[in-house]
Amino acid sequence: MKNIAIISASVRNGRNSHRVALYFKNYLTEHQLAEAQIIDLKEYNFPIFEERLRFIPNPTEDMLSLAAAVSNADGIIVVTPEYNGGYPASLKNVTDLLYAEWKRKPIAIATVSAGAFAGTQVITSLQFSLWKIGALTVPAMFPVATVEKTFDENGQPTDQEGTDKRAAVFINELMWWVEAKQKMETK
Repeated sequence: MKNIAIISASVRNGRNSHRVALYFKNYLTEHQLAEAQIIDLKEYNFPIFEERLRFIPNPTEDMLSLAAAVSNADGIIVVTPEYNGGYPASLKNVTDLLYAEWKRKPIAIATVSAGAFAGTQVITSLQFSLWKIGALTVPAMFPVATVEKTFDENGQPTDQEGTDKRAAVFINELMWWVEAKQKMETK
C-alpha cells in the first residue's frame, strides 16, 4: 500500500485549513487507497530558515523527523491556506529546509480560504517554489472556498458526495504520478 503524507501547512491560531488535511487522511484511509499520515507543521518548532538541512551541523529531532517523513512518503498532499495572496511562512520554511527529500516527489496541492476564491491565488507561487527544487507537482488542484462552512472541525464535509467526487479525481491524479515514478525507478 502506498504511503501518502499530508502536510497541514498552517500554524495559525484558529486555523481552518487543518480541516481539509483531516478530510484527506480520512478519505485515503476509509477508501483503503493509502496509508496516510498528517505532518502538522503546528506541532513542529522550527526556527526561521537559516540553511538547508544537510548543511546544519546539529539539526533538531523535529527537522530529522520531517525529513524522514517526506523521504518515506510515496506522495504528498500539501494543504495550504492563502494569506494575502501567498502561502504561510511555515510552509516556505520547510520547503526551503529540505532539498533532496523533495526531488521527484509527487505533490498534490489543496488550497484553502475563508473567502470565495478558494486559495487559488497561492497555487502558482507554491508550484514554482516546489518546481525549483525538483518536486513533481501534479496537474490537479483541490480548491476549498469558505472552508469554515464546507468542512467541520473533524474534517467532515457538508457535501460528502460532491467533495468525495472531487477528491477522487484529485487523489487519482496523485496516485497516477506516484505509480509512474515508481515504474521509472525500477527501470
